[in-house]
Amino acid sequence: MSDSLVIIPTYNEKENIEKIIRKVLSYSKGFHILIVDDNSPDGTAHIVSQLQEEFAQSLFILNRKEKNGLGTAYIAGFKWALEREYGYVFEMDADFSHNPDDLIHLYNACAQDGADMAVGSRYCQGVNVVNWPMNRILLSYFASKYVRCITGMKIHDSTAGFKCYTRKVLEKIDFSHIKFRGYAFQIEMKFKAWKHGFTIVEVPIIFTDRREGISKMNKKIIREAIFGVIQLKVSSWFTKY
Repeated sequence: MSDSLVIIPTYNEKENIEKIIRKVLSYSKGFHILIVDDNSPDGTAHIVSQLQEEFAQSLFILNRKEKNGLGTAYIAGFKWALEREYGYVFEMDADFSHNPDDLIHLYNACAQDGADMAVGSRYCQGVNVVNWPMNRILLSYFASKYVRCITGMKIHDSTAGFKCYTRKVLEKIDFSHIKFRGYAFQIEMKFKAWKHGFTIVEVPIIFTDRREGISKMNKKIIREAIFGVIQLKVSSWFTKY
């Protein structure tokens, strides 16, 4: 039994899914993987099911009936992890924008250095992004500045989606109070952990834009993040975290 579960949400990731699974499961650390698939019409879940014959003890899948947002996919994965004995739970994209080699650095930040949450950060040591157009880099960079200003969190990359949670963080956060489904979910989870007083550290990574498949970013997701930050801050004045 591994102490570490890597949750990878998928929707139409057939180009990437086998490669990312094989890479993560190749490490001597011994990670487990949970794929949370939102009924991908391209057959992503079928590819995972075939690989389960080879990796029966370390590869798992949750099949959801429809595409219902990044946040709900991760929450389903968190609940699955908490029903088992995992001490460290990771968020990671399927498209290699998050380098699997950095999993061990995030793990060590929590397991060895004592952090409650480790964030794979693009901006804690300058701007470490590859293959993004300049307008996308500026949008992401200043979005994180905006979040720091509004919320007060001392995190350089507040929108980051490559993270390691210790079990106690996920046990403390009430998932029924998580409001956002898109990328604002990433901000909300950090905000909740921060308000609960958990130690959050940033681990520098290099983020590389996907080479295969289609990005899920759209204007609706961006709007949710912009206005959701204000809503998070205001609601924190009146409710528990």
